[in-house]
Amino acid sequence: MFESVSGLLDEFTDLEQQLADPALHADAARAKKVNRRYAELSQIKKAYEDWQQSVDDLDAARELAREDEAFAEEVPSLEEKQTAAQEKLRRLLIPRDPDDGRDVILEIKGGAGGEEAALFAADLLRMYVHYADSRGWKTEILEADATDLGGYTNVQVAIKSNATDPAEGVWAHLKYEGGVHRVQRVPATESQGRIQTSTAGVLVFPEVDEPEEIEIAANDIRVDVFRSSGPGGQSVNTTDSAVRITHLPTGIVVSMQNEKSQIQNREAAMRVLRARLLAKQQEELDAAASDARKSQVRSMDRSERIRTYNFPENRIADHRTGFKAYNLDQVLNGALDPVIDSAIQADEEARLAALGDNEG
Repeated sequence: MFESVSGLLDEFTDLEQQLADPALHADAARAKKVNRRYAELSQIKKAYEDWQQSVDDLDAARELAREDEAFAEEVPSLEEKQTAAQEKLRRLLIPRDPDDGRDVILEIKGGAGGEEAALFAADLLRMYVHYADSRGWKTEILEADATDLGGYTNVQVAIKSNATDPAEGVWAHLKYEGGVHRVQRVPATESQGRIQTSTAGVLVFPEVDEPEEIEIAANDIRVDVFRSSGPGGQSVNTTDSAVRITHLPTGIVVSMQNEKSQIQNREAAMRVLRARLLAKQQEELDAAASDARKSQVRSMDRSERIRTYNFPENRIADHRTGFKAYNLDQVLNGALDPVIDSAIQADEEARLAALGDNEG
């Protein structure tokens, strides 16, 4: 059982030696990747040792029970402990998403519903910022197209973590958030008290660790500059500081005007472009290996309606996992853990089932 662990323990020893070499830390990007993998394998190593110990304890108790019945009373609890240790190790051995340890760029777009949809997009932004704060993550608004009433037609935020354990990475938790979010409530703009349904789209991209990771040739992009504008088209800048970058091979377009400096806007646009190219690259790999990488939770179909926020009932419902709770006010203040945990668990169960099918 667990024959694959031997190779992973050898890899762990090799990584341990690499981390002891000062030369590794001169390359920040490589050191970050080695640390991530080391943290992941550290958990597997400990779980394997715990499982081995539980097996030894159970064998010893059974052997002693043959000579003294008093030891037989310990056997059931040791059997439970051994089963739990075995299941924990089995779950840790499921191949992890290689992007789990990455930071993310999250984009929220107001959808159907006009100004109310833009206000809902602002609510979602606040929810994610509070959630990030609760986990000790840092947030940075890269681009925001605000409306006169304080909503957003589009807002992009970078979310970063200092965690080395991929299981605690930003992508590991927020990758399930992509899709259409639906709200049902009486809008602030509604004078008759009627409930309205609006939507906002959320896109989540794993961020590139280092610019060199995604090569972008100068001939592959077209850069246009223009004058920034604020809500209602009001000019907020008298210089051409806004930047639009078009990636010609893929047609991906990124615009930035949040900063007053053209250089800063260009850097932010390139950052988002790299993240989108990485996501596109991963989508193509997932499509090519769709049978081997089954997941019932995270879908690359960004038109999928994933969640409903019902204000009259204070209810939140996730349509992929079946999760439902009546604490919408708390969720919108950042209490997202139970919702996201339900997605992580459902995805894990799906991958366990797929692993079982492949082994069978």
